[in-house]
Amino acid sequence: MPVFRLGKEPVFPPVELANPDGLVAVGGDLSVTRLLNGYRCGVFPWYSSQTPILWWAPDPRLVLFPKEVHVSKSMRRILNQRIFSLTFDREFRAVIENCARSRRGQEGTWITGDMRAAYLELHRRGYAHSLEVWRDADLVGGLYGVSLGRCFFAESMYHRAANASKFALIRLGQLLEQRGFSFIDCQIPNDHIKSMGAREISRREFMGHLEEALNHPSLTGDWQSVFTTGIPSNGRDASGRD
Repeated sequence: MPVFRLGKEPVFPPVELANPDGLVAVGGDLSVTRLLNGYRCGVFPWYSSQTPILWWAPDPRLVLFPKEVHVSKSMRRILNQRIFSLTFDREFRAVIENCARSRRGQEGTWITGDMRAAYLELHRRGYAHSLEVWRDADLVGGLYGVSLGRCFFAESMYHRAANASKFALIRLGQLLEQRGFSFIDCQIPNDHIKSMGAREISRREFMGHLEEALNHPSLTGDWQSVFTTGIPSNGRDASGRD
């Protein structure tokens, strides 16, 4: 099955034309318009500095439905002890750089300089968001992704303290459920995320969920102001962090 080479127009072929590995297209750019069109079409970029830009729509797709987030007994204790606190969109650059740093020398060194610049621009436009996990005044974990309609496309997460990234994903799921979000796209199979409730669904089923979720307005802008009232705190007021 041929793989499409993208041109100047920010359009994508149907995901049904992906090759058996899920590769849909090659080339193009990382402009805001193309990235957002990609997500709307069920496609995301994933490549290394040694390859051209590669666009994927795997089958099956790993998805976490907010109401299905699994909270283990040990994580429930951590949530109740309020070891961590959470902010949104206060340290996006730090989160994406830490995610990139944590993957150096590992498979998945796809958070290149160009990728970081592209998602920083998406953040400035109000579409890309970060969750920051704090232990006292220290940034110890987080995740980032893109929000469109009632979808959150999770891109990467990291931790520098045990359970910090789990904390971020659990709180994200809880807060998105409160806002009526349909799903968190986790993209490709990952045992760690599966242990937290994510499951694989067919690409066809994913596209159905995506189409429905995109019928709703996108929650753009600064998410800290949106979610502040729902963020459990350990008593430290982090909402003014810049």
